[in-house]
Amino acid sequence: MSSIPDAVNIAKKKRLDELRPLRSKALGKLEHYYDIELTYTSNAIEGNTLSAVETTLVIEQGITIGGKPLKDHLEALDHYDAIRYVRELARQATPLTESDVRNLHRLVMQRSAPEIAGKYADLPRYVRTETGRDSFPSPVEIPALMGDFAAWLAHAPDSPDTAFTAHLRLVGIHPFNDGNGRTARLLMNLVLIRGGYPPVAVRPEDRLEYIRSLQQEQGGQGAEGLNSLLYRRLDATLEEYVSALDEA
Repeated sequence: MSSIPDAVNIAKKKRLDELRPLRSKALGKLEHYYDIELTYTSNAIEGNTLSAVETTLVIEQGITIGGKPLKDHLEALDHYDAIRYVRELARQATPLTESDVRNLHRLVMQRSAPEIAGKYADLPRYVRTETGRDSFPSPVEIPALMGDFAAWLAHAPDSPDTAFTAHLRLVGIHPFNDGNGRTARLLMNLVLIRGGYPPVAVRPEDRLEYIRSLQQEQGGQGAEGLNSLLYRRLDATLEEYVSALDEA
């Protein structure tokens, strides 16, 4: 699946494992930094206008940024709550469930769109691609598709392949009226963290490649482009985690 040599990720993951058990203070600071980074990047690629610094101020100090929409502030708070829930859920050994996925969506939409938080879509959803409009499954199909997805997820190993496939499958079902991308990336990172990997941030500068690779997969051209991007980001994050913890 990956276009990144397996030895690269394996070596860095082995080094990360060797650093365990990680000192709680050093790990806490690193996780906090990345949780804000994940909040900023995941919201930014969906159109949120807060910068990385502004996102930090909203989360850490509760500051309102002048000239920025209230919705953008609420999205920052929502996503940060959701990624903290991901950290908590990752420490549990029980299989992931359909309710866990709906709870991720509920948290990531609880302030910004409470009327749809945790609820399956009741409207048609579609995306505009370079070849035209691509429709997602109808609302009546969602419960069965999510049941099948949850059954697969419950028995899949906590590996990068599972994480990236879960992200792709959830985006393909598009079970919610809004917030599908943020929820899929949260789920991807939940699986990665459970497997002992660091979370992956899809950055604003990755947005065009990310969207095009999703559209290519939805158009039947395979997932190689998306997998390549996600494995590159995982490799970079592994490098950052190992370097930061080595210094600590």
